[in-house]
Amino acid sequence: MCGLCGIAGTAPHWTDGVPAPSAPDTPTRRRDRQARVRGLNRVLRPFGLTASDWQGNAYVIATQTGRSEIVADTAHLWQAAARLRGRACDPLDLDLLDRLEAL
Repeated sequence: MCGLCGIAGTAPHWTDGVPAPSAPDTPTRRRDRQARVRGLNRVLRPFGLTASDWQGNAYVIATQTGRSEIVADTAHLWQAAARLRGRACDPLDLDLLDRLEAL
């Protein structure tokens, strides 16, 4: 299945918060998602990767050379990051956590 088909119609991941039932695309939800992308970028930057929102339904993870993958939610982000880098990315690495805490 291609990335678009896998994303279409999926329920929100728990990390995406709980949108209002009557308005899934409210300003609050967009603002929360933008804040989530900023946080993801803080963690991904040391790995040479970036994240961006893709139509409020997914994330695009990209390398500095332009290779990218669409992931449905943050649960799939680290697998895509490892594929793009060619090696594992450990978001719980103590050195990384120390650097992030110092920011």
